[in-house]
Amino acid sequence: MSPYELLIGLRYTKAKRRNHFISFISLISLLGITLGMTALITVMSVMNGFHKEVRSRILGVASHVQITSFNGTITHWEQVADIAVQNPQVASAAPYVNAQGMLSYNQVVRGVIVRGILPDAENTVADFSNMMMMGS
Repeated sequence: MSPYELLIGLRYTKAKRRNHFISFISLISLLGITLGMTALITVMSVMNGFHKEVRSRILGVASHVQITSFNGTITHWEQVADIAVQNPQVASAAPYVNAQGMLSYNQVVRGVIVRGILPDAENTVADFSNMMMMGS
């Protein structure tokens, strides 16, 4: 901060004997700006932490990459999974089924998407600690 801005700031915070109203207004303005900046910094910090937490929970449950064929089915998925796991950046691989369905209950019909995975392979690709936290 240069001396020029400092002198202007001090001029209005220190009022002379005859004009205390300018000093009072300056003090209220300074407190308002301080409170606003404190609230802004706090909210930004909370939102940044919330963003990281939500992202880690979603990525812990959802697959990062899905390998499919042109027609949507892979006949030799074991070979494809073995090739994918050979890449050092791939942690694990598991096959899944994705289909559409329809549910009805008491004259109410809803469309659903059914997604299934091999139960033996689920432990290797899903982060259960994140799934339990989301379910509770």
